[in-house]
Amino acid sequence: MYGDSAVTRKAISLLLLCLMTSAVAAQPPEVVTVMSKALTSNPDKEGVMITVAYPPGGSDPVHRHNAQAFVYVLEGSVVMQVKGGKEVTLTPGQMFYEGPDDIHVVGRNASTTRPARMLVFLVKDKGAPILVPVE
Repeated sequence: MYGDSAVTRKAISLLLLCLMTSAVAAQPPEVVTVMSKALTSNPDKEGVMITVAYPPGGSDPVHRHNAQAFVYVLEGSVVMQVKGGKEVTLTPGQMFYEGPDDIHVVGRNASTTRPARMLVFLVKDKGAPILVPVE
């Protein structure tokens, strides 16, 4: 009986660890708008700067921006990929670009123990959402 009880405890512990890890991985990033400015040379467009802070293990849903997006990593390490492109891991000082037709299939913190933070500059249609989920 003792052996069965130990196996049961191990199985329950493993299940709880998996559930806790899934909960951490599902955490969305914190997005803060730093600045939004109409572009006088093109009145239908605006420039928007945001910071994106991923908690440890955090990730984005699959999405698109319908914008020109210039991503600059400030802290930590992030994994990025657009549909049809290769997955890349970026560290502070490195950049990533997303075009208006790109579908962002991977966006996540590369670490499960440390946060990651990026500065993103977008050129988009005035009033359009920053992010559009993709099914």
